[in-house]
Amino acid sequence: MTVLDRFRLDGETAIVTGGNRGIGRAIAEAFAEVGANVVVANRDGDSGREAAEAIATETGAETLAVETDVTDTDAVESMVEAALDEFGDVDHLVNNAGIVHHSAVADKSVAEWAETIDVNLTGAYRCAKYAGEVMKAGDGGTITNISSMSAFIANYPQRQVDYQASKAGLEGFKTQLASEWAEYGIRVNNVNPGYVVTDNIVHGEETLETWRSEMLVDEFASPEDIAPLAVYLASEAAWYVTGESVVVDGGYTVR
Repeated sequence: MTVLDRFRLDGETAIVTGGNRGIGRAIAEAFAEVGANVVVANRDGDSGREAAEAIATETGAETLAVETDVTDTDAVESMVEAALDEFGDVDHLVNNAGIVHHSAVADKSVAEWAETIDVNLTGAYRCAKYAGEVMKAGDGGTITNISSMSAFIANYPQRQVDYQASKAGLEGFKTQLASEWAEYGIRVNNVNPGYVVTDNIVHGEETLETWRSEMLVDEFASPEDIAPLAVYLASEAAWYVTGESVVVDGGYTVR
């Protein structure tokens, strides 16, 4: 087996939440490129179907779109059942679905806080719980949470205490889940991106320059720069890696 062969996921099935756009879409396509069957799970059914169809056309992989709200436990169970019905197994889960609200604590309602935690943290728990049941009953698998460098630092000049808390929560979630599920052959890791050019970057040029000035490289990442790490963590090449967080931030958190 060559080094590149160890990155292949031929015949395995991966669920990617929020797989219709941004980092999730790039990860879904990357998994398809290395041979996985890909389930694109997101709230908007039309964009999910469009993404799944495009990925299938571009890569030749088998794909399935499942309209899924990760805050709805029944919907998450149905997502896993749909993956099983279509492909017979669930080998990998990428918890990518997430939201961010920009508002100061004084202006942030408890409802807004609760929504962010429900999507970003409890949503990841729901998906891991039900996908993990399949993995535990089978040959194990991998769970990769798309966290953020925000789990470890305060972002500036943003005001997003709920987002920071949700991403920090994913760190404890990852560590404990990796420990509890190691006996089932399930590896759990986090990917912690820095600033990536997606729809979530809605700030003006002055803010972008503030962020750029703190980085060790000159430009922001694209979603396609994050996807290879997710493939690695799911693959046999990373069989010895679990309970870890990998920061991909252009050196933002170095100084």
